[in-house]
Amino acid sequence: MRKEIYNLEGIEIEVEKYDKNDKDAERRRLAYCFRMIREKSGMSRTDFSVWLGVPYRTMQEWELGRRAMPEYVLRLIAYKVMNELREGRIG
Repeated sequence: MRKEIYNLEGIEIEVEKYDKNDKDAERRRLAYCFRMIREKSGMSRTDFSVWLGVPYRTMQEWELGRRAMPEYVLRLIAYKVMNELREGRIG
């Protein structure tokens, strides 16, 4: 399958290109990107949910792709992670 680089606030994530007719592809892509951002932070799901102030169950549903996450929320989280990594506060 073809891949593309998805850039979220300076975090580059390689994702599969999806068929425009696949209505669930966008939700899966956002879920995968969310997981990659969390892993880049070096935190577990529990630690990440506490750090963000997002309920664990909500974050778990986003990461597993069972619940759609708004892209603007993903971008805000990526922005926060990148700033904290630059400042040396996480990672």
